[in-house]
Formats: sequence, C-alpha cells, structure tokens
Amino acid sequence: MEPEAYYTHIFSLLGLSAHGCSTYVSYAVSTVNLVEKPRKGPGWLTVDGRSVNVFGLSRSRMIGYSLLAGPGPYRFELLPREPNTEGDALTLLRSLLPKTQFERPAHAIKAANLILWPKMFGGHFAFLQIDDEDIADLVADHLSDENSWLRMRLLEDPKFASNILAGLDGLASGPWSGWLARGTDFFWLYENGKRLPLRLIAGELIDPATGIKVACFTAPDILERLANRSLVPNLLLMFLVLSILPGVRALGGSYQPIYYPLMRYVVCRALEAAGVDEDLRQALATDDVPGAWGHRVIECDDDPLKLFLDGRNGGISDLIDRLGDISFAEACGSMKGFVTDPSWHELHSRLRQGLVTPADEEWAFS
Repeated sequence: MEPEAYYTHIFSLLGLSAHGCSTYVSYAVSTVNLVEKPRKGPGWLTVDGRSVNVFGLSRSRMIGYSLLAGPGPYRFELLPREPNTEGDALTLLRSLLPKTQFERPAHAIKAANLILWPKMFGGHFAFLQIDDEDIADLVADHLSDENSWLRMRLLEDPKFASNILAGLDGLASGPWSGWLARGTDFFWLYENGKRLPLRLIAGELIDPATGIKVACFTAPDILERLANRSLVPNLLLMFLVLSILPGVRALGGSYQPIYYPLMRYVVCRALEAAGVDEDLRQALATDDVPGAWGHRVIECDDDPLKLFLDGRNGGISDLIDRLGDISFAEACGSMKGFVTDPSWHELHSRLRQGLVTPADEEWAFS
C-alpha cells in the first residue's frame, strides 16, 4: 500500500491486462533492512500522511535488521508516531491485517499481502509473492541436482565463479561504478538477526570482518545452510535462476534498467573467459527484450488507502482503464523518482562527458 509500490503494481497490471494475462508473480526482496532512511522502509508505513510503526519496534530493533532478521515474534502493531492520530484508514487497516505472531517480518508481510491483495486490487488477477526464502529453496533445488547447470558451473567449474567476481570488480573500478556493487559473493550470511557479506576465497566463503570460514563453496555445505536460512542468495544469483537462465523477462525497479544489463554482461563475459556454453552466450547476446522497468513510473496523488475507503478500489479495472486511456507522458508526471536521484544524475553527467556511451560493450545486453 506504500504509494510507489502500489502504483508499480498498477503498472504491472496494466501490462497484464493489455496482454490478456491474469497471473502476477512479484519478487519482494527480504534482505532489505526494516529501515532504509528515517521513517522510511518496510518497518514504517505512511497512513493519512502520518508515519506508522508497522511492528511497533524500537529504533534499536530496526536499525541494521532485515526482513529476514530475528529474533521474533513479530506482530502488526501499527503504532502511530504521533499519539491520538488513529483515523479511519488506520482503523480499517488494523482490522484487516492478521492478528497472529510471526517468526520473521518477511513472513508477516507475505501473510498480510495474501489478505490485502484481493481487497486492494480485486479478484481479476492471481497474485503470487515470492521472496529470498523462496529463492533459497529454488537455488537449493538446482544445487541438489548433480547435473544442474548451476551446480556444475557455479560450484564445480574452477573459473566461472571467480570470473563473475572479477567482472564485478572491473565494473566497480570503471565508468559504470556504483550500479552493480559486489556487496557479497553469491550468498549473504545471516547471523544474530543481521545480514553480513561474505567473500569467496580459495573455495571457501569467509566472513571478511572476522576471517572465519562460514562454509565450503560446495553443494553439501551450501545446501545445509540454505535450508537453515543462515545463507541466502544475493540479487545476482536470484536473477540468474529466475530470469537469465530460463529467459524470463523481468519488470523491475528504477535502478534495474542499468544493473540488470550489467549482470547479463558479467555472466556472459564469465562464460566467455571460461570458454563454455556458447549457446547460452549467443542467447544472451541476441535477446533484445531482456527486461523492463516499472517502479516510479506512474505518479498519482491518490492515496491507495483512501481509494479503498472511498470504495473506488472495487473498480480496479476502472483505474486500469483510466490509466490505460491516457498517454505515457501524462501517467509519468514529473518523473521525480529519476530526476531527483543522485545515481541517475551521476550517470547523466558521465554520458555528457562521454565516459559511458550506448556503444559500450557493457551496454550491449540492455
């Protein structure tokens, strides 16, 4: 119901509706922190223009902890930052959300969306929300098969993983820096409720802060840790299994138009350096519709909860028809999500200086 997220969903439904499709799969990143900036992030919600603490957690319980963090339990408290500011919208929301306790915030949000989705968006579209735990299970599925591509290339090919990491380091030191960071090497470590980066060194995943070995970069070790959620795949690994390998188009956030082609570039160069999978390299190189972006596209002043309270959400098809009948430029508004973003400003500056160009080999996979 956060407006940017709500209208991103609307944008997706516009596309589904135009193509006569009715099944919507949405990937929610549960490795994000509860708080991204003051009173903004999954731990906070704006209702009637006021900040609401979703789980009623103290600042110390939110800073540095992610949606897959512990310890629980978590429940929907919906505590307004200012006292005596309930309002009809918050009262309604509290009545709709589940009253049960959850082990992790990610579990609570998935359960809430199962309830909220048909109420906010109607019953015309089937909705499936997946997150990092689902990706962990999918990656485990791949790695459990001795003949799977992911197991043979990522874990058993001595060059592929190191080529990927070298490619990421190369991007970080060049003109495309800042768009595809090497935050962690393929997996995040979860320990004491916090998400920690890992480094792949000599066939072992190491915690760089302590130098302690977390796991061998082998199927048995990683499968065990995926199962107990002490390891969770990173974004690159997620895109590899959900989009790049199966050739599925991804509609993503406002940074995805840059970092996703760079991911494909890094994967292709790693395969080329290893001298393997010419057919996959060719498929990546010739795919001219690998992805799209939809976050922060539609700009509307309407608050999703107010639409619901006014009874207008039952006409979700009316909203889709209304937005579908106006021009793209009208729907986009000022594009403030882009024009006020420092990363896009920096990219614009690099383009003007000729430091990056559409002819760059890194951009061949856009």
